[in-house]
Amino acid sequence: MVQSAVADDVFYALSNSTRRKVLEHLSVGPATVSELAAPFDMKLPSFVQHLTVLEQSRLVKSKKHGRVRTYEIVPERLKVAEDWLTTRRELWEARLDQFDQYVKRLKEKESAS
Repeated sequence: MVQSAVADDVFYALSNSTRRKVLEHLSVGPATVSELAAPFDMKLPSFVQHLTVLEQSRLVKSKKHGRVRTYEIVPERLKVAEDWLTTRRELWEARLDQFDQYVKRLKEKESAS
C-alpha cells in the first residue's frame, strides 16, 4: 500500500507539463528557482507551487544558499514510475503474445479444414 501511495505522488507530479519541463531542465544540472521559472509565463508564486509538488514527491530536492534556492533532480525516484510502467508493459506484451498465438492456431485450423 505504501508503494502505491509513492507511485501516486510520483505520477501526480509527472501529470503536469510544467513540472515535466522542469524535470527536463534539471536533468541537465541543478538550477535556481529564477532559472527554472524564466521560460514560463506565470507568476512566481504559482511556479513555486509546481516546485513544491515536485519536492513533496521527492523527484527534486533543494538547497538554500543565502537567499538563493537551488533545485536538483533525484533521478532514483523516477524508478517508481519506470517500475510501474515496466510491469504494465510486460503484462500487455504477454497478453498480446497469447493473442498472437491464438490467432495463429485459428489460422492453422482454418487452413487445415
